[in-house]
Formats: sequence, C-alpha cells, structure tokens
Amino acid sequence: MSDVEGNGIPGDPWVLRTPPGSSEFEAYRDPAANPPALVVQVGSTQLRYHLRCIEDLHAMLSAQGDWVALGNADEQKDAAAGTVEAWGRDATNPVGGWYGLKKGLRGRFGNYVPPVLEALGLAEVEHNPRNNRMRAI
Repeated sequence: MSDVEGNGIPGDPWVLRTPPGSSEFEAYRDPAANPPALVVQVGSTQLRYHLRCIEDLHAMLSAQGDWVALGNADEQKDAAAGTVEAWGRDATNPVGGWYGLKKGLRGRFGNYVPPVLEALGLAEVEHNPRNNRMRAI
C-alpha cells in the first residue's frame, strides 16, 4: 500500500484509480455510518457500500482460489454471471443482495471495490483497458 495516497479515513481518503486506470476516485471507511460504509467519491457522486464488503469479497475470492472477472455495470443493467459485480448484488452473498446502499447508485461494485482490496494488499487486480480480473492474495 506504499504507493497509495491517503489512509482510508474520512479526512484522508485513499486516492485510487479504476482498474483500467481511466478514472481517479477517493474511498474511505466510515465505521460510524449506519450501517458502516465504504464511501466512494467519484467527482460529485458519492456511492456507499456495506463496509463488510471488503472482508466478504476477500473471503469469496479466497474460496474461488483463482481469477474472477470484475464485470462492471450500473444498477439498472444486468451484471454478467460469475463476475465480482454479479456477486455484489446476488441474493446468496453474505448480505443477501446488494452491497450498494443507495438505490440508483448500488452498481459499479466491480469497478470501485477491487482497487480498495488491492490498496489494502488483499487482492491482485489486472489493469487492462477492459475485461479485468482479480484474485485474492
């Protein structure tokens, strides 16, 4: 995590890039939120995911034991089966559905959460122009 700016707290968020490297965003943990949240700030848009998504996604990737496609879709679009994005909204995941907390902004899990795991040293993420994957470390 030495090359990542910020400490991942509200006053000092991580400064990260999407997997293809095309966009910069900030992210931080907000354990005091109700429910505790991983907050992602993309320009003027704020997305919030259950904070437990970090540990839950790492556990899922560890259980898979191999690369998993990220997938990336807005909430209004279907996520490709077998992707991180699809898992982030599946009724069989640990929260029983969407990790995103605000209706209308619950998607893009496969775009913004993987760089957080990478910054924490929990996962390896590919950085190709498209069709990226990730795996647990």
